[in-house]
Amino acid sequence: MPNDNALPSAPAVRSWRRWFPAGRPGVGALPEHAARTGLGTWWTDHPLCPRAAAVSCAGHAVLAGDPCATDPADLAPMAHCYVVAPDRFLPLLGRAFERIVPWERMIWAHDDPAPGTRPGPGLVARPLVPADAPAVRAAGPDLAWIAESWGGPAGLAASGHGWGVFRDSCLLSLACTFFAGSRYEDIAVATLPAARGRGLASACVRALCADVTARGRIPSWSCSRDNHPSRHLAVKSGFRLIHTYVHYALGAPVVGTRPLAEATRP
Repeated sequence: MPNDNALPSAPAVRSWRRWFPAGRPGVGALPEHAARTGLGTWWTDHPLCPRAAAVSCAGHAVLAGDPCATDPADLAPMAHCYVVAPDRFLPLLGRAFERIVPWERMIWAHDDPAPGTRPGPGLVARPLVPADAPAVRAAGPDLAWIAESWGGPAGLAASGHGWGVFRDSCLLSLACTFFAGSRYEDIAVATLPAARGRGLASACVRALCADVTARGRIPSWSCSRDNHPSRHLAVKSGFRLIHTYVHYALGAPVVGTRPLAEATRP
């Protein structure tokens, strides 16, 4: 049953913290980001005494707990998400979705501050400010995805967690914290196709990493094992590989599924 208008019980909060511990890099920072920002959605099998839980944000989801407590139909809202879950959840996911595609992923941590670079004549690298929301929006679909974890362009521009390279009022490249945790900030970067190959992404990433470090946190970087340009940029920007894992790209829910009950966030 939905529990949108009630605060979660103390046992529920303790369960979420046990299942989604703080201080993790990569997508492990998603639960902390969702709890801190109020963005994303939390679910449990029971609002007071949960045995299984999930949290999703920006097309990613993390599952934890006992899969036997969850009906396959309850996972329908996670269709077309990228899901991280213990292996014990795989049979449940197989019954819930028409397609499950495993993707090998890599997590990198920043430990080698590289010198900043200038983006070139006529270009300015600077932090995003709230007034930059129209520029983020005008960049179109090539950069739109990067704002999803902040609720959209306005949220990202006002977050204090982004850097961009501009030509006048035109945003060409953007790096931001995608999931902000208590120890790690997992960052993302995107550049307009016509502006690639000019070092703009490097300029944004290095400036953002300096900000993250100044906040007392560690920048982390997540990418597919097959994304060689992303891996090259990570190494070039002073990141080292610390972990590999698998997440699952989910297809459509099996016909006849029903919505999952939503719980108030902790």
